[in-house]
Amino acid sequence: MAMLHLLAGVQQQLNLALTVVWVDHGLRPEETQREEHVVSRAARKLDLPFIARQVNVADFAAEQHLSIEHAARNLRYNVLRKAAQDRRADCIAVAHTADDQAEEILLRLLRGSGRKGVSGMSTRSGDLIRPLLHTEKEELLCWLQEKGIDYCIDSSNDDLKFLRNRVRHQLLPFLEEHFNKGIRKSLHKTADSLAEDENLLAALTEAASSDVIRQGPAPPACDKTMRIMRQPFCALHTALQRRVVEQLLWQMDTRAGFDHILLIIKAAASGRNHSELHLSRGLRVGIFREYLELSYPAGNTPWRGRLFS
Repeated sequence: MAMLHLLAGVQQQLNLALTVVWVDHGLRPEETQREEHVVSRAARKLDLPFIARQVNVADFAAEQHLSIEHAARNLRYNVLRKAAQDRRADCIAVAHTADDQAEEILLRLLRGSGRKGVSGMSTRSGDLIRPLLHTEKEELLCWLQEKGIDYCIDSSNDDLKFLRNRVRHQLLPFLEEHFNKGIRKSLHKTADSLAEDENLLAALTEAASSDVIRQGPAPPACDKTMRIMRQPFCALHTALQRRVVEQLLWQMDTRAGFDHILLIIKAAASGRNHSELHLSRGLRVGIFREYLELSYPAGNTPWRGRLFS
C-alpha cells in the first residue's frame, strides 16, 4: 500500500501508467475479502485500473511437489506477468523492503547460496523493480499511519512453520540482541558490495559462456539441446566454470544444485567418452570426447532410460 501511494504520487512527474494487481492465493479465506476491499478502494481513490485474480496454491504445491511459499511465489508472478503483458507494461513493481533484503540474505546463507545469492535482491531484475528495497519497513508503516492510509497485515507472516518467519522473528532479533545491533545495516552493506562484484562476474560469465556453450540438434521430445565444449571449458577458472554451468542449468529449466554443478565440472575434466549423468526430471548429460551434451530425451519429466546402451 505504501508503494502504491508513493508511485501514484509521482506518476505525472515520471509519466507512469499504473495498474493495481491483487492476487488471492486461496490460503487465508477469512482475510482476503477485507484485503481485496482495501486494495480496490485505494485503486478507485487513486483513479487506477484494478485487477483481482485468484490462484489455488495448495493444489499447485501438491501437484508440483513444491513448498507453499515456492508455489505461491510462482503463481503470483505468473499472474503479475500475465497482467503486465495484457496491459503492455514495461515492468512490475514489488514492495520488498530493506528488512526483506536482510531476511533474504540470511535465508540464502542458510541454504548455502554462492556469491550471487548472498548479494541479495537487486533494485531491478529483468521485468521486476523494487523501489523500496533500501527503505525500512518501520519507516513505511509510520508514513502510512501519518497519511491515514489503510493497510492490512498478513497473518501468515507470523506463522513460524515458514523458514522466512523464523528468520524474521527469531534469528534476526537474536543476532541483534547478542551479536550486532546493526546487523541489518551490515547485511545491506555486504549485499551492496557483493552486488558490485557480481556485476563484473556476470559479464565475465556471459563472455565465457559464449566461448564454450553451443546449441546442439534437439531430438523430437526435447525443446533444446545444449553442449559444453570440453577443451575451452576446462581452461576456464573454476569459479567461472561453476557459474557457466549454473547459468546453463537454469537455461535448461532445472535446479542448479551445487552437487549437480560439481558433477558436470568433473565430467568435463575426466568423464569417459559415451558415459552419462542422470540429473533431475529426466535431464541427461551425455559425455563425448569433445563436448558434454545436455538434453531431455523423453521431455522434461522423470525418466529411467539411458542415452547409451
